[in-house]
Amino acid sequence: MFDLKGHLKRNRLIIDKALDKLIPPARLKPTILHRAIRYSVFSGGKRLRPILCMAAAEAVGAPLKRALLPAVAVELLHTYTLIHDDLPCMDDDNVRRGKPTSHRVFGEANAILAGDALQALAFEILAGFPVPSPYPPNQLIHELAAAAGSKGVVGGQVEDLASASRRQTLPMVEFIHRHKTADLFRAALRMGGIAGGASKAQLDALTRYGVNIGLAFQITDDVIDAGPSAGQMNSRNKHAELTCLSVISREKALNKAKTLINDAIFALSKRHLKADPLVAIAQLIEKRSN
Repeated sequence: MFDLKGHLKRNRLIIDKALDKLIPPARLKPTILHRAIRYSVFSGGKRLRPILCMAAAEAVGAPLKRALLPAVAVELLHTYTLIHDDLPCMDDDNVRRGKPTSHRVFGEANAILAGDALQALAFEILAGFPVPSPYPPNQLIHELAAAAGSKGVVGGQVEDLASASRRQTLPMVEFIHRHKTADLFRAALRMGGIAGGASKAQLDALTRYGVNIGLAFQITDDVIDAGPSAGQMNSRNKHAELTCLSVISREKALNKAKTLINDAIFALSKRHLKADPLVAIAQLIEKRSN
């Protein structure tokens, strides 16, 4: 039986060590900026996206650490999105992972700038990564930029904010989930596959897996967060919290997540990938809301 708990722990340590090495030290000027960056990056994240990135490289036959730098870039980009998502002008959250959010500790301006710096560092790391042929040298930069921009996370956030003043519909929720969450999962899987030299067929399978588990992850997150107050105003912030439970029942949401997980695993099985970690992570995502 695959030891998922051990796999996650080992790779989280590898990623944290790389992050510590690549992020400027807190003592480097401007110290408040670098303290804010480190505070947010090392706030207790599960490192799921970078772990998936490395698992994708392993799935196509490459050493797991072949995708370490792309994995770090994904985590830096993800942290930037969380810092900005928590801002008063966005979702207005005061706590993340049991700790005060970055803008509460360092002020709004420094939190915004910390996010900006993390995004820049993510692309700086990718710019120096040797992408294997037949992929072009800028392919990893393209993958992460596409996931992050107006057609990805930023676009999803815009629609999320706008949803508070609209009648909420299932297509609206699916659009936001796909772009605000699933696009970065997709990028993590594709970047790991590309770093590992995936064939087109393998990359297509990893893409399908990434989109499906990204959507399933957000659905199960909605279910976990809702608790007994499904469909009500979330007490964490001043905005109406748009979730799948705003438009469908808990039972239908869980069935949808299960269908997505099954499709993700099926996509991997068709290409005979070395995918034990990916399958186990997909199953974990489904189980966590039960």
